[in-house]
Amino acid sequence: MKHFWLVKSEPSSYSWSDFKRDGGTSWTGVRNYTARNNLRKMRKGDEVLFYHSVEEKAVVGIAKVTRTNYRDPTAKEGDWSAVDLVPIKSLPRPVTLGDIKQAPRLRKIQLLRQSRLSVMPLTAAEFNGVLKMGG
Repeated sequence: MKHFWLVKSEPSSYSWSDFKRDGGTSWTGVRNYTARNNLRKMRKGDEVLFYHSVEEKAVVGIAKVTRTNYRDPTAKEGDWSAVDLVPIKSLPRPVTLGDIKQAPRLRKIQLLRQSRLSVMPLTAAEFNGVLKMGG
């Protein structure tokens, strides 16, 4: 069964444009236990919304998991995980945090309840709701 996720990245650190240019990336550097546990639940083929945090605060694209949980090679110590992602497509229109806050069907989305979490699960309805808003 396919699952849906949202990952966040600061565009000044690693943007959607960087991701598309690279053709994919290892999603490393996550140092929050809840986000790490979410990475560990990701499965090959799961779909992922790519969210620009801090400045833009908008969902800008769709990605897919191509390699599941493995030891994060950037971790100097501790039990941290990474996954591999590839870009699928840009949203025709970015879906801003303000848009999400105003959508009644997204009122329970984790992005609004745990705004600092960098990797979070979405329901199929939430994922599809954001896609619909993004064109």
